Amino acid sequence: MNKKFSLMLALLLLVAVVAAACQPAATPAPAPAAAEEITLAIEHFSIIQGTTWSGAHDRAGKRIAEKYANVDYIQREEVGPDLSVPYAEEMISANGADIVVGNAEFMGMPLKEIADKYPNVDFVSIVASDLSTKSNFLRVFPRQYQALYLEGLIAGALTQTGNIGIVSAFPSVQVIRRQAGFVLGVQDAAEMLGKEINIYVKYAGDWYLPQEEREIAATLVDQYKVDVLTQQTDSGSPLDVATEKGIWFVGKDMDIVGFYGWSSTDTVAVSFDTRWEVLYDHIIQARMAGQARPTVLYLGMESTMTLADGTVAATVDIMNDGKVGLDAISPKALPLIPQAILDQVQQRREQMMKGEWDPFTAHALVSNGTGLALEGTPIPAAGTVVKAAGETPTAEWLLGQFNFDLQGTTVLE
Repeated sequence: MNKKFSLMLALLLLVAVVAAACQPAATPAPAPAAAEEITLAIEHFSIIQGTTWSGAHDRAGKRIAEKYANVDYIQREEVGPDLSVPYAEEMISANGADIVVGNAEFMGMPLKEIADKYPNVDFVSIVASDLSTKSNFLRVFPRQYQALYLEGLIAGALTQTGNIGIVSAFPSVQVIRRQAGFVLGVQDAAEMLGKEINIYVKYAGDWYLPQEEREIAATLVDQYKVDVLTQQTDSGSPLDVATEKGIWFVGKDMDIVGFYGWSSTDTVAVSFDTRWEVLYDHIIQARMAGQARPTVLYLGMESTMTLADGTVAATVDIMNDGKVGLDAISPKALPLIPQAILDQVQQRREQMMKGEWDPFTAHALVSNGTGLALEGTPIPAAGTVVKAAGETPTAEWLLGQFNFDLQGTTVLE
């Protein structure tokens, strides 16, 4: 390399270094914004331990906190309507609660009155029949009737006496709607198998009355010869009676064998499991994204959430001893159920998971003449076809106006 060329190369390098030094320093990429810290507060109307309803809500809160590092879960038990507002305000001021849930309508509705006072807090109430909302007063419920329909198919196949009993809380839209899903499943099984099946309902008067529930369950077994028992109440008393009497039990709200260890699959033919966390997840994700929250959320088997451990959980599903789908049917019960019913359970479950079929759309809803008269909505006369087969009822009608027992249901005094 000659001296002249070396000098030119050195000058070029010097110019490059000077030019680089004169450039402004690169602006560092902004650090990702920290996820909003969220405190989810659930007010449980009952005790948690030993109940399926509040137990499922408590599990939901814990699962949400497990999935999201920025979400904390706090709770209060045995919250009546007179305490829902004081507890909510305490959790907002002391714990920074961002979402406050009343897990029953009667004690969740008072939260509506303080929604304007706390515009940055999302208040949530379960729907029983009232559907009033505000932009930050949200209403939620799962389409449990879908899983109840599948339970009805199984119960209808298992009964040998042709008598099935329901220990129930009290006439309400929520209770009547859930029972109707079960009844349609039983009736479809009866038609498929050429059976005649009686469905008896007796009310205890409230959700959690262990002694009254026990007495009703015993009456249904001893006097009405039911050999499959289920409930729309919250204590374990009906299950205790089924275990003692040696008959089949169909559970509700939670996998009572897998999560609570209540009884065993020798008695529990199947349960349905409610994953309230799927509904809460919708609210939390919308909040974190800065989006408006849905004021009415009515999700079914087509909606899912991926839990912290990777499990994909539908809003509701049949479940027993930790297993779902056909595997949820008790190993002892499975050989007693005809293949045609098993095929129907599998097909309908898959269709509902895809959002392609719904029992309340497929079936006609015919009144039995009993139920609960609502303001402006009397009980339809017996035999009235309130909704024709193939018509899709609105969520508002299902949640707020389904006030009649289905034809074929016997409500005992």
